[in-house]
Amino acid sequence: MTYVLWLHEYSHDHRPRVGGKSSSLGEMMNAGLPVPPGFAVTVEAYHTMRQAHDLRGHVNDVLGQVDLNDVRGLEQASGHIRSMIEQVPLHDAVAAQVREAYDALCERCDSDTIPVAVRSSATSEDMPDASFAGEHDTFLWVRGADDVLGAMTRCWSSLFTARAMAYRHEMGYDHGLVEMSVAVQKMVHPKAAGVAFTLNPTDGDRSQVAIDSSWGFGEAVVGGEVTPDNFLVDKVLGEIVRRTVSAKDVEYRLTDHDTVEKVPVDAARVLAPSLTDDEIKAIARLARRAEKHYGIPQDVEWAVDRELPDGDNVILLQARPETVWSRRPRTPVASADGDLMASIVNTLVSPLHTRSSTGVEPG
Repeated sequence: MTYVLWLHEYSHDHRPRVGGKSSSLGEMMNAGLPVPPGFAVTVEAYHTMRQAHDLRGHVNDVLGQVDLNDVRGLEQASGHIRSMIEQVPLHDAVAAQVREAYDALCERCDSDTIPVAVRSSATSEDMPDASFAGEHDTFLWVRGADDVLGAMTRCWSSLFTARAMAYRHEMGYDHGLVEMSVAVQKMVHPKAAGVAFTLNPTDGDRSQVAIDSSWGFGEAVVGGEVTPDNFLVDKVLGEIVRRTVSAKDVEYRLTDHDTVEKVPVDAARVLAPSLTDDEIKAIARLARRAEKHYGIPQDVEWAVDRELPDGDNVILLQARPETVWSRRPRTPVASADGDLMASIVNTLVSPLHTRSSTGVEPG
């Protein structure tokens, strides 16, 4: 059994084995978008732990004694289940293949112990009408094969955070059917990071790209810990049409002891724009490329890598379908006797759908 799949070797047939996040990363690589190199640990590796410990039976036993609407009880159940998972010895072949893949990634990146991000990629991310963003764990700046294996196990156990279990219960999903792949990628060292939507999330306007940005790693933006800078870019002209620079008091930053921690932003940068105009436009172009590839509006995570040269320093970390405005019926921009210019603009900004020619579904 092969428990590791390199992201650059991903094909659509691999999706059930690597979950939503790893599939998206592999698909972005296929589209030629700038994504850090790495590999996925497949769901079969998770199965070795689950089968060895009759996880499904134990989870059902624990949850059978808990009111899933009782927050405190659910937290206690989560702690018990997660501890149980993290104490299961790893299957020898899983550990060996992950070590081998990490060593190969180090060699590719010309480093003895390349820092990596270890990211959860659950199959539950593919469930219809579900949004598991933020429910599962990600570990940043992990070095060494032993620490990668430890983070991988904690990603597995994060299937059973209290939030994830409560959400599955609310949506009616079986806890025993979800599976976890894990993505391991070369770490980006961002000076700024955030998200971009290939429509305006305030009104659904598809002629604009909306960018939220703050200093350091993107956790402060995704977790709502700062009010980010916001920029709107016109898709057709490529020009910045609105800027809102906010006070950004904290950031997640790499510290001197090789960990990512939340720290105060120095006074000179609190009210300074976190992106240059060139970086804003580059992010908008890449988000637009992702939208054209997938054929639908996208919610994109990005970072500006401080270790790469200007012009090549914008990296994409994730792309997923935008799920609020994209599901609403679209109002025709112009009737046959309506505004011709509006109709032309609508044609220019409507994403091209690639599924008919590639057979690839949005990831």
